[in-house]
Amino acid sequence: MAETFIMIPGRTSKQGCGISEGKFGETYQSETTVLQVAPQDMERLGLREGDRVRVTSEDGQIEIDIKPSKGDELPPGLLFMAYGDLSSRLMGGDTHGSGMPTSKGFDVELERLD
Repeated sequence: MAETFIMIPGRTSKQGCGISEGKFGETYQSETTVLQVAPQDMERLGLREGDRVRVTSEDGQIEIDIKPSKGDELPPGLLFMAYGDLSSRLMGGDTHGSGMPTSKGFDVELERLD
């Protein structure tokens, strides 16, 4: 069963360091191909680090591995992933005249894959 969350993509410092290796390097890829979930949400949904989930927005869908966010960095109900190919698949193309699509605070459905 899918649950609704709010997606907050962004940059991470590790991602920034990894860009020097290139976008196909291990450091960059390890940051942009994982979804962070609040530990409370993981416990409530019976999820464990490394589980694979489907995330669906009104503009796209991805399948991605999860890991718990650190401590209380991410409140329950929010999801975080580093900007990259996968996060871009969830964003619409409308830039509202800004040149950048809406990339913060959009609704997504999260569903565990078995």
